[in-house]
Amino acid sequence: MAKTIMIVDDSASIRQVVGLTLKGAGFDVIDAVDGVDALKKLDGVKIHLLITDVNMPNMDGITLVQEAKKLPAYKFTPMMMLTTEASDEKKQAGRAAGAKAWLVKPFQPPMLLAAVSKLILP
Repeated sequence: MAKTIMIVDDSASIRQVVGLTLKGAGFDVIDAVDGVDALKKLDGVKIHLLITDVNMPNMDGITLVQEAKKLPAYKFTPMMMLTTEASDEKKQAGRAAGAKAWLVKPFQPPMLLAAVSKLILP
């Protein structure tokens, strides 16, 4: 059974590129356009990894990670930031929220898959 990854990004093109990369590697993908949309979709469905942008309207990625970690079904779900943000300050905020990895855009698909494979055990 395929593992499911949620992609949260306000950019449709980023969601498409990440989605195609992950689907090509055999993952199921759920899309969300921002943190509010993602929380609506986190309704108990099993997610093996959540990948989120930092800068989004309505709810940013760091707040999303904080809120998702409060939900019992997602407390132990690994979460990764995929963003243009590269400052240590943002990275520390992401780690404090519960993010386990940080990948800076633009990214190469093999880099994304390598990070994913470290966060999702077979």
